[in-house]
Amino acid sequence: MAEDLFKALADPTRRVILDELVEKSGQTLFEICSRLAMRHQLAISRQGVSQHLAVLEAAGLVETRREGRYKFHDLNTAPLRQIAERWPLPGPPGREESTP
Repeated sequence: MAEDLFKALADPTRRVILDELVEKSGQTLFEICSRLAMRHQLAISRQGVSQHLAVLEAAGLVETRREGRYKFHDLNTAPLRQIAERWPLPGPPGREESTP
């Protein structure tokens, strides 16, 4: 799973999509495409955005839900927390770790 996560985060366009979902979760494909074009001047096709969303979904960073004929995309930060927990920051300086 970590491999999919790092692959998803490696692409700058996917990071911009995540930024947009942080700002407004629950967007449709049309909304995401519009925001990418208007706010970031990214000329990318709907199919291209859809492919990026599929990679983000495979990594667990985006979850989708259907309501009628609309498909909404929501940000899921759980995979990022799992990575952060995998490599925790060391304690404050000067504190020795005790060994049992």
